[in-house]
Amino acid sequence: MLVAVGALAALSFLLATLLVVAHKNLYVEEDPRIEAVFDLLPGTNCGACGFPGCRGLAEALVDGSAQPAKCTVSTEDEKGSIAAFLGVDVGAQEKVVARLACAGGANVARLQAFYQGVESCRGAALIGGGGKGCSWGCLGYGDCEVVCDFDAITMNAQSLPEVLEDACTACGDCVDACPKDLFSLHPVSHQLWVACRNLENGDAVLDDCEVACTACGKCAADAPGLITMQQGLPVVDYTRAHNNREPIERCPTGAIVWLDPEKGVQLGREAHRVIRKGARRASVT
Repeated sequence: MLVAVGALAALSFLLATLLVVAHKNLYVEEDPRIEAVFDLLPGTNCGACGFPGCRGLAEALVDGSAQPAKCTVSTEDEKGSIAAFLGVDVGAQEKVVARLACAGGANVARLQAFYQGVESCRGAALIGGGGKGCSWGCLGYGDCEVVCDFDAITMNAQSLPEVLEDACTACGDCVDACPKDLFSLHPVSHQLWVACRNLENGDAVLDDCEVACTACGKCAADAPGLITMQQGLPVVDYTRAHNNREPIERCPTGAIVWLDPEKGVQLGREAHRVIRKGARRASVT
């Protein structure tokens, strides 16, 4: 027994000695500027900058692999303070925001069943997909609004999320929270937007949602190369010039829209206008 205890004690002493020696010889002193820059950052650890939290961004700013503009939460003055401290340019970063690929609010999208349970999109999605006629559409319980730490998402009168672009930091929490994968992050210059994820074809889809894409292909015909039809949905190639509204003009339902920074969502000239303000009723008894 005493021999075993002595052996363990000797081994522990040896390992402790090795750790001390390793720490002394392998320790890399941290640049003190990292802590100073970290203190100048907002401390939200949202990850919108692409780094693992504010500490990761602080390290990147100090070693020169990132510019202060990378922080989408800091104000312009705060970014300027970081740039002045490090003696670098603030840099330029196009604003990125969350976009919702659905316009099917309660006034245009039909319910096929009433859901009773936990008031959450994720909970509803587990029960037959959520009760909406369009199985790809927004369920409207506001999980995205709940997880947004920046109050950048509000639920409108039709139970559809609206993103306040000035407040959005592109943290991606809403992307992760949506069980229908309707949110994605896009630069604000992506003004041509497909507000639908429905994968069914033909006018029959309008029975479930009046603003759904019917796969008519008019937008792709009017913007060859820029828009292609994939699985019945238009897909915009944002690497090409996409700064005109022509592709939206003949869309009969308004499933493809133009996002104007001043006027908001703009429909094409042939899109029918929605008049109904109240909710469409479920087709069940």
